[in-house]
Amino acid sequence: MKEKKYIEIRRNARRRKWRKNRGKIIALAVVLVLALAGGALWHFQGERLLPVISGRGETEGDAESGGGAESSGKSENAGEKEEEPALPTTIVFTGDVLLSGYVQNNYDSSGISGVLDQELLTLLNGADIAMINNEFPFSARGIQAEDKQYTFRVNPSYVTALREMGVDVAGLANNHVLDYGTDALEDTFSALENAGIAYTGAGRSYEDACRLIRFEKNGKSFGFLAASRVIPEVSWNVENGAPGVFCTYDTTHLVEEIKKAKQQCEYVFVAVHWGVEHTDVLTDYQPVIAHQLIDAGADGVVGSHPHVLQGIEFYQGKPIFYSLGNFIFNREIARTAAVEITVTSENEMRIRLIPASAENAYTHSVTGEEAQAIFRYLDDLSETAAVDESGMVSPAW
Repeated sequence: MKEKKYIEIRRNARRRKWRKNRGKIIALAVVLVLALAGGALWHFQGERLLPVISGRGETEGDAESGGGAESSGKSENAGEKEEEPALPTTIVFTGDVLLSGYVQNNYDSSGISGVLDQELLTLLNGADIAMINNEFPFSARGIQAEDKQYTFRVNPSYVTALREMGVDVAGLANNHVLDYGTDALEDTFSALENAGIAYTGAGRSYEDACRLIRFEKNGKSFGFLAASRVIPEVSWNVENGAPGVFCTYDTTHLVEEIKKAKQQCEYVFVAVHWGVEHTDVLTDYQPVIAHQLIDAGADGVVGSHPHVLQGIEFYQGKPIFYSLGNFIFNREIARTAAVEITVTSENEMRIRLIPASAENAYTHSVTGEEAQAIFRYLDDLSETAAVDESGMVSPAW
């Protein structure tokens, strides 16, 4: 009898102990489940490269910048947001730009809409970065170069046209920027600086002429360089006298600058003034130089000087546009094209041509058969690149 009573007392004691600790056990189980769930979420987010939340309730980016979460009486994880997807970056390159007397007349009478149509203005102004070849000095002074068939000079007041076009970078490495001497080149630097337009390819010193123009856009870094393989006399070379032009008859220095730029930028684009005017036939040296620049780390090469379209090449998977022709120049341009390069958040490069022509110094986009004719023309000139009916450019293999 006593034994049965003892057993019953033990059972009642265990029941009381269970009731007493039941809340603690359930709470511990809940915490364990939440901890495991939280760990799984952290790993999933990490695989998707989403922000990792630290014990202080801040993202890694916040920690680096010193910006932690403020105390608000709410849970540390309340109001967490996933990082927004990275946006694509668009870069537009055009051919040669000269604000000739014909162009100035249109600008004086109708503003920038008398120089470019709305589609091209939207393209340039909508781009994250737009670069042109500035084929003239901005100045009202200087001494005209002797024994030169064509010499160009534009009053600095017309720099507003470039600003209204949406130009971010002006390449100055060409055979006209010193048409009126070093004083006019100095005025060019000042005009662009005052307009907030970056420039490269010429400068007040060697370091200035070959300087990298760097942009941070949508979480990526982009660099731009410019050099010329065409100058009328050796004195134009900045290595022989400053101010002057960054030249690449010998590619050693340009290759060095590209390698240095690649240490600072994820993407590096190089503008080169080269070739022979008014022909779509490449010189022997153009592909040689282009390949050396790509091998050095350039992600794209854009050529100028021939004043006509030349072919496109893909080398090591990188695009080379040997010449984009004239974009804004004298009165008539039979065919030209701007290039839009879109770098996606996945680091893919998508390339699109925007075909255009000009009449009466007014450059406008073209559609229909005119556009298709330009696409076919470039496709025929390009052995390793293909241009489809929508103007998209891709490797031909």
